[in-house]
Amino acid sequence: MEDNMDDSQSQKGCKECCERCVGSLPWASLIATILLYMGVALFCGCGHEALTGTVTILQNYFELIKNPGDLLDVFTIIDILKYIIYGLAGGFFVFGVLLLVEGFFTTGAIRDLYGEFKITACGRCLTAFLMFLAYLFFLVWIGVTAFTGLPVFMYFNIWSMCQNASLVDGANLCLDLRQFGVVSISEERKVCTGSEKFFKMCESNELDLTFHLFVCALAGAGAAAIAMVHFLMALAANWGYLKDASRMQKYEDIKSKEEQELHDIHSTRSKERLNAYT
Repeated sequence: MEDNMDDSQSQKGCKECCERCVGSLPWASLIATILLYMGVALFCGCGHEALTGTVTILQNYFELIKNPGDLLDVFTIIDILKYIIYGLAGGFFVFGVLLLVEGFFTTGAIRDLYGEFKITACGRCLTAFLMFLAYLFFLVWIGVTAFTGLPVFMYFNIWSMCQNASLVDGANLCLDLRQFGVVSISEERKVCTGSEKFFKMCESNELDLTFHLFVCALAGAGAAAIAMVHFLMALAANWGYLKDASRMQKYEDIKSKEEQELHDIHSTRSKERLNAYT
């Protein structure tokens, strides 16, 4: 009988411990962090490989080479974009960790409101600052999403031409890099339908793979923007909770101080009465 009671108490204790652990997790910040990491990883990984595939297509089918004298050509721009991708990956990894840590501390602050933890003005200022950064980075990811849509649109047109090569066989359509600003006006780099290069490009794996990689990068940028919105909602809620908790804490401090003053007054009067009787 005692063994059964001990087992039931042990199970009850484990259950309460699990419920306490699950309840203390900042689920909103945790979900947003996972979504942010997935979006950033998808954008950075697929974007980097898509840029590499773009270089291969330009070199193999448009016969575009890098001139040592050009300071800012398309290959240099692609290298700069790759370095930006590296910076985004590292920066948003750190930013996601900061937001997740803030979520844990805020959840602890709310949970231990009537314990030893004190809501400070520094915590509220930090939450407001992170909320400002989340809004700023949301605008950044909106811009990145729009920018990533440009190569998706261009590659979709090329991919559509390749898919309908039989329909445009006699149309004599050309893909001119001057239309996209890749080369200067004086330099003619184009591939026309019906040419051998066009059919080789359409049959190659580089075009299809690069197009779908850019689509995945676009999806990753959109997921990162959605994660920023999720972070904004979580941070705004945390800031409101911290503000209300601070007011409640001030009220409790004032109430405790008044009760202590009343107790001191009552004790003083009791001593005076006792001295009067004696």
